Amino acid sequence: MDDFKQKPEVEEPPENDREEGSKDLPPGLNIYPRISPIAAAFIGLIGGFLLYQVVGGLLTLLIFGLDIKSAPVNSVRLMTMAGQILFILLPALVFAKFFYVDVTQIIRVKFPKWEEVALFFAGIIVLTPLIQYYLSIQNYFINILAQNSSFVHSIKSFLDKLNDSVDKAYGGLLNAHSVFEGLLVIIIVAIVPAFCEETLFRGFIQRSFEFKMKPVWAAFITAVFFALYHFNPYASVPLMMLGFYFGFAAYMSDSIFIPISLHFFNNFLAVIFFFISGNDDIINAAVDKNFDLQSSLLIFTGLLALFGIVVYFIKRYYSKRQYV
Repeated sequence: MDDFKQKPEVEEPPENDREEGSKDLPPGLNIYPRISPIAAAFIGLIGGFLLYQVVGGLLTLLIFGLDIKSAPVNSVRLMTMAGQILFILLPALVFAKFFYVDVTQIIRVKFPKWEEVALFFAGIIVLTPLIQYYLSIQNYFINILAQNSSFVHSIKSFLDKLNDSVDKAYGGLLNAHSVFEGLLVIIIVAIVPAFCEETLFRGFIQRSFEFKMKPVWAAFITAVFFALYHFNPYASVPLMMLGFYFGFAAYMSDSIFIPISLHFFNNFLAVIFFFISGNDDIINAAVDKNFDLQSSLLIFTGLLALFGIVVYFIKRYYSKRQYV
């Protein structure tokens, strides 16, 4: 996915007919930003962070108090869903309208073909176990380093505490004791974040970065901020990998619905795994006692090669579509 390219699906105007500054337009766009697209992207990042984490957090404290654990779990779930919609999805749409006018082009509102969806889903099916093996290998080496370095051990102790707080927060939201609760968890943890976060990150923010930089860098930088937003120390690299793949899918397909579907599928698998095992392995820093480094490295390498093959076929599919 070095420098993924895609031929514009709409014909660009002749160079002498373009408005001033239109040479910065990403392929296929015929709109012009009201301010610097980089500034717009950072307004989206900072605004989304402050609204969701700060304003949303303060509202939660005002409603439920300091002892959130004793609050009705379904009320907390609904508050979480409302926060995602009001402080992530809505600002993304408002920013897109204010800075670019045409929301549908910026957010990439276009329905993909079924074969596009199938290709990208093949990628996420391979990427999901690939990330799990990466996490196991990463945590194995972190533990080795912590055993041999007091400095690394102190950092790991701090990260463990942060990770435990994330575990408890997710565990409270994910625990379900009925079919209704299970469906509510899927809506709040899988469906709503997929729509809200992808609209902000792969829609407004990545698209803004694409005005001024190569799409691969726009996707990568967006993925970095996407990972930082989740405050999950051990899963930062996996979240970046997922975010970058979502960005790759958004750019190649020019459709927000593909990264939304991939994001939903990833979160849905995590929820189902939690329902079955009671252990959210995606945010678990512990290393299995039966962990075998050599076999894990071999499987990881094989999955990485298989993922590369899927990406090759995705790029080949879009290169052929250029001339259809």
